[in-house]
Amino acid sequence: MSKGNTFENDLVKLIFNKVSITGIATAATGVANLYVSLHTADPGETGNQTTSAVAYSPYARQAKARTTGVWTVTNNSVSPVANIDFPACTGGSTGVATYFAIGTAATGTGKILYSGAISPSISIGVGVTPRLTTASTITED
Repeated sequence: MSKGNTFENDLVKLIFNKVSITGIATAATGVANLYVSLHTADPGETGNQTTSAVAYSPYARQAKARTTGVWTVTNNSVSPVANIDFPACTGGSTGVATYFAIGTAATGTGKILYSGAISPSISIGVGVTPRLTTASTITED
């Protein structure tokens, strides 16, 4: 089963920009923020925000508002308007973040709404500030 392209774009706008879909869904309610997480492998469709999550100190998910000022939605795809910086690594597990996810919780398991590959991937080490660039895109299809 597939969705029409217009509806796919409307759905992404509802989730990321808090724009209502006429006759189907109102954006007046719901969470104010989405939470961006980093992962060392694809968390997959059955994963959650802790699946393959990076584990350096003091890593924390980044809260981002559901607005056009934070997310760009074009042709069924969404990307951050500006780079999303995570806390600088001071220790703990280092490695490479290859995936990011957009979820519903600041901490804990959290439901993943979307995930995608990071472009470019992020090598995490002491002193590195992981940065998700505007080139990282998720597409509804």
